[in-house]
Amino acid sequence: MRAIRVHRHGGPEVLTYEEVGIGLPGPGEVLVRNRAIGLNFVDTYFRSGTYAPPRLPFIPGNEGAGEVVAVGEGVAGFAPGDRVAYVETLGAYAEQRIVPGHFLVHLPDAIDFETGAAMMLKGLTAQYLLRRTFKVGPGHTVLMHAAAGGVGLILTQWAKHLGATVIGTVGSPEKAALARANGCDHVLDYRDFAVRVREITGGQGCDVVYDGVGRATFEASLDSLRPFGTFVSFGSASGAIPPFDITLLMQKGSLFATWQLLFEHLRKREDVLAMSQDLFDVVASGAVTVPVHARLPLAEAAEAHRRLEARETTGATVLLP
Repeated sequence: MRAIRVHRHGGPEVLTYEEVGIGLPGPGEVLVRNRAIGLNFVDTYFRSGTYAPPRLPFIPGNEGAGEVVAVGEGVAGFAPGDRVAYVETLGAYAEQRIVPGHFLVHLPDAIDFETGAAMMLKGLTAQYLLRRTFKVGPGHTVLMHAAAGGVGLILTQWAKHLGATVIGTVGSPEKAALARANGCDHVLDYRDFAVRVREITGGQGCDVVYDGVGRATFEASLDSLRPFGTFVSFGSASGAIPPFDITLLMQKGSLFATWQLLFEHLRKREDVLAMSQDLFDVVASGAVTVPVHARLPLAEAAEAHRRLEARETTGATVLLP
């Protein structure tokens, strides 16, 4: 089969499209033929070495959707031909891949493969951010950075569905229009966004900030919160947040701050199933759509990474084997 492999860490140019052998699934594993593969910013972290893969060379990618080819010993509930989606397992950038059954779910017939591939990591990230990390509901005001991005568009729609007022930040007029079309009540440029948030909220600040940008937005994000507000970091597109004195949280209004991993939320099989069902339900209801704005052949993964890191993308991008 053909796959993308990384033999050394570096820029998009280290993504090599090549022939790779694949065996049969072992105990607890499922062999899946990918029909679509999701692109995520975390893929660039593994490629660059910011996050350490288990070994070199490795196949990147953390989400996809396709059909079951074969099941390993001890796997129950899956059979060849089943439509499935998966998340949180390296190795997605390939025509076929072996997936631990723990992270595999049945893909509803109403959801196509491209949407399924685009929604698992981003959608389940939105699920735990909104439903577990800070339970958003009516009356809350939330600040969403990168509101026109893959996670941001899902977060915005879902937060609106839950009854929140959504303030989004974006980097261009085109992204501003997209954020508004997907439910943002207020759309701001990154410059002086904390001042504008205070104006919008009558000086109070927002209840929660969802920040996947990192270094460039950290301090102003804290300044956007009301007393006892919650800062939620889930990415570092602009670079890592520098170490800080924890008393800063006291000085900014006795704030809460957290960075959680999707993997931790998916340790239990029952949570994989429950969180996925919650995501599928909100998408099936029409309250949340998962926009796939770009499709590239798997062989062009390097170009996909270049666009992602240059912030040229909106919504989701999928790679097609």
